[in-house]
Amino acid sequence: MDLLSATLRELRLESAGYRWLELGRAARVAFDRAGLRGVHHVARGHCELVQADGTVQPLTAGDLVIFPRGDAHLLRSPEAGTGPVVSSFDLAMRTPGNRLRAGGPGTEAVVVCGAFLVGEADHPAWRGLPRTIHLPGVDGRPPDWLATLLEALAAEVFDGGPGSDLVMARLSDALIVRALRHYGHTDDRPGWLSGLRDPYVAPALEAIHADPGRAWTVAGLASTAGLSRAAFAARFTRQVGEPVMRYVLTLRMQRAKALLRDGHTTVAAVAGRLGYRSDVAFAAAFKRETGSSPGAYRRS
Repeated sequence: MDLLSATLRELRLESAGYRWLELGRAARVAFDRAGLRGVHHVARGHCELVQADGTVQPLTAGDLVIFPRGDAHLLRSPEAGTGPVVSSFDLAMRTPGNRLRAGGPGTEAVVVCGAFLVGEADHPAWRGLPRTIHLPGVDGRPPDWLATLLEALAAEVFDGGPGSDLVMARLSDALIVRALRHYGHTDDRPGWLSGLRDPYVAPALEAIHADPGRAWTVAGLASTAGLSRAAFAARFTRQVGEPVMRYVLTLRMQRAKALLRDGHTTVAAVAGRLGYRSDVAFAAAFKRETGSSPGAYRRS
């Protein structure tokens, strides 16, 4: 299995539903529910995306925006001003069905809005994703490689039937994976996806993920990558955004959390699988990184 597929399975992505949102005149809709990662596809018209730092980004038909970190944001109709803001969550809770509406008369934009959850939000691969992924449309339509998925999702949201929740969840999974894959091939910002496409960093990432408990060293991973120690260390940090041994430690702690949630695995067994010589050494490292002992984490 390729590393992207294997890692996405570890992350435990779960769709949390999609809605068809019509933005009328002066509409301002907030997306700030903790834990939910927003997905927005502009099916028709124009609107504006306002991020938490005040950045305003125009969106048009065909655009897709994903918020991997779950950052709060606002969708508004053009020139909406500073009118009242409605919570997307509250709007969905009080509106039966999948079709929502906000704002005054007319329809400035129609947006297919969804959200998903990440079971392992502290995973170093997920933390290495950008805060926002924007895939622009072409002539009012999504890119060809994405169009079929988005059209099927929009149709299910607008006029679905029995089993729609399951269909939308599967389409959402495919949509997010395709978007991440495309972004990783086209964007040059540092991050985990950038590391995946680097011919020297990718083999090291694959080795680390295959056996995070191995006694890795910078020199050993540099040998796997085919570079000198100094060149590899600098390249890994530049591409992934953090030093390689920090990445190894973070991945070990993520795997430890997953194993501790399994009531059948003892702390000593977790320590052994992750390369620690004793459960005492593992417990000290775990508490240093997470602020909790392994036993307290398991109980919580």
